[in-house]
Amino acid sequence: MRLLAAIGVMGLCVVIHAAGLSWAIKRLNRIAERVRTFWDSTWLFILVAAWIVVLHLTEIAAFGTFYAWRHAMPDLTTAVYFSAVTYTTTGYGDLVLPHDWRLVGAIEALTGILMCGWSTAFFLAIVSRLDERPKAASPRS
Repeated sequence: MRLLAAIGVMGLCVVIHAAGLSWAIKRLNRIAERVRTFWDSTWLFILVAAWIVVLHLTEIAAFGTFYAWRHAMPDLTTAVYFSAVTYTTTGYGDLVLPHDWRLVGAIEALTGILMCGWSTAFFLAIVSRLDERPKAASPRS
């Protein structure tokens, strides 16, 4: 039953990520037209990175809330910290789930890997899209 619930939280993370990236795509379609300089693109990447971090933190909070709700961790703060360490696959080892929850932690780690990979692909798509835009004619030397 825990594994099924963990897969449900994983599904929630996919929904959060899909909704967040879809929203970002709509905004980026409008913003990308105005990107002309190095600093324009740099600020765009900073904004995208910040947004992606917000999405990941929301997903970490979802798993943390699940751990706290099901009493797999002593309190919400500890649960969110454990979730962040697990989601990012940092794995300090200072906190561990009870024996019968171990596979749930593994599902969270796999979810984090997948969501981070998706975020990386999103960044690459943005760079590719900005690079594909028509370039202004440069004067010949």
